[in-house]
Amino acid sequence: MSVLVIAEQRDGTLNRATWEAIAAAQQAGGPVRVALLGTSLDAAAAELAGSGCERVVVAEDPALQSYTADGYVMALAAVIAEQQPALVFFPHTYQTRDFAPALAARLRRPLVTDVTGIKKDGDRLIFVRPMFQGKLSADVAPSGPAPHLVTIQIGAFRADALARGGAAAPIDKAAVQIDAATIRQKPEPPFREAKQAVDLSQAARIVSVGRGIKGQEHLKIAEQLAQALGAELAASRPICDAGWLPMERQIGSSGQTVSPKLYVALGISGAIQHLVGMKGSRTIVAINKDADAPIFEVADYGIVGDLFEVVPAMIAELEKK
Repeated sequence: MSVLVIAEQRDGTLNRATWEAIAAAQQAGGPVRVALLGTSLDAAAAELAGSGCERVVVAEDPALQSYTADGYVMALAAVIAEQQPALVFFPHTYQTRDFAPALAARLRRPLVTDVTGIKKDGDRLIFVRPMFQGKLSADVAPSGPAPHLVTIQIGAFRADALARGGAAAPIDKAAVQIDAATIRQKPEPPFREAKQAVDLSQAARIVSVGRGIKGQEHLKIAEQLAQALGAELAASRPICDAGWLPMERQIGSSGQTVSPKLYVALGISGAIQHLVGMKGSRTIVAINKDADAPIFEVADYGIVGDLFEVVPAMIAELEKK
């Protein structure tokens, strides 16, 4: 059951979700190879060679310097034909969501998206994915000839659980040639709505607020805690729906999925729609007046109390450091 993981990079820097996809591939069993697309990839390929994979496959072509869906589909079709894996894993990022359906259609193979768990049933693998905004989980067993394509939800697998090998894996060059004239998209610089726009999936620390903040005027206390922790500010859906924070800072099934080292939840009850977006965090700290709030079921540390009393005390202690 060989697995080919498609790494994601921008300007030679690997997306951290790549490591989670490799960790998921290791859970699937069998040899794991990693493919990397783009140009000037020596440093990123060397980094991947220490991931515990069997081999790193590099596909370089001038047409891959900037991401386009057409370019990636053509290059990956060639790489997959060359490597002949049983499974192809991708991190479930915005970029993957753009090209993976087209790749699956070109290969005429099934695509299982947003996978949060892997189970074994004899010789076959069962993939667990959320349904109906996280209210249910479905067990999916793809059928038909290999390879089967699978995207891994960010935060569902721990990158620090990666079983790294002792020696660096060999790095091979894939035979990829792309006619730039066949690429229909014209790449432009990545879109940013505002200077404050942030990809929360890459944040190491996050302070998130919910209804317990009571009013927009009280967001300042959360901002102060975030500043003291060197963290990004985020929110549950009601806060963003009210316009108190931009939608790009929403976490949950209809927002971003995150897996920071530290997640501090302020006044968040813990509805399932929010939990599916942050339960992969390494350390979760919850502050809520309601001792029965569902957030405490996933929290590593819970404080039952008034956030307007607890947070200023935390800020004071952090500033002493």
